[in-house]
Amino acid sequence: MKRALQFIQRYGMILFGACLLAFAYYHINFQNHLSEGGFVGLGLLAKYIFDLSPALMMLALDIPLILVAWLVKGRQFIWNTVVASLSFTGFYELFEKYSPIVLDMSSMMPLASLLSGVLTGLGTGLVLRFGAATGGDDILSLLLSKYTGLTVGTIFLLMDVMVLSLSFWYLPAKEMFYTILAVVISSRVINWSMGLGAAPQMEAHQGHGHGRVSLNHR
Repeated sequence: MKRALQFIQRYGMILFGACLLAFAYYHINFQNHLSEGGFVGLGLLAKYIFDLSPALMMLALDIPLILVAWLVKGRQFIWNTVVASLSFTGFYELFEKYSPIVLDMSSMMPLASLLSGVLTGLGTGLVLRFGAATGGDDILSLLLSKYTGLTVGTIFLLMDVMVLSLSFWYLPAKEMFYTILAVVISSRVINWSMGLGAAPQMEAHQGHGHGRVSLNHR
């Protein structure tokens, strides 16, 4: 019974985190023209510079990291990541096609940045906390955090700012500013929602591998 409850809790929280992330990306980021960092931002950058498909660019970046994660973090992490990624994609498609909600905050962009940062940070943090990732940039952040000692939120922030800086030449300054504000807030929320990366690891070890998946699981 305890194992079943842990299973329900883990995947329930992964699904909730993926849903929250999809909601924020569509209803706040997309509807209010906030840009993207991470691998999504690199995909957009490749489109503008080389006229490459963003989807193919992201796939090319994701596959090697998924293979590395399989070796370093184990099959359970990869399975959880597949669930999280497919859930995120499914929720986003549902919101895009059927959601009647329109959050036009073009006249309140500081609020849009705040909501984007809080919701994307919370959604990402929950998915990571319960042993999954929604894409290759999440995996890269986990791996770099493990080997550098920096928090996952800090890694996310550094990667996003780096990608956004490369995108500065084609993005409007206003859009860039509010996007960077959003990713700064998101990085703080990711650290908070993960308990600075300590709690999930401790609980996983206490559960002898049957509780939450450790971020260092092999």
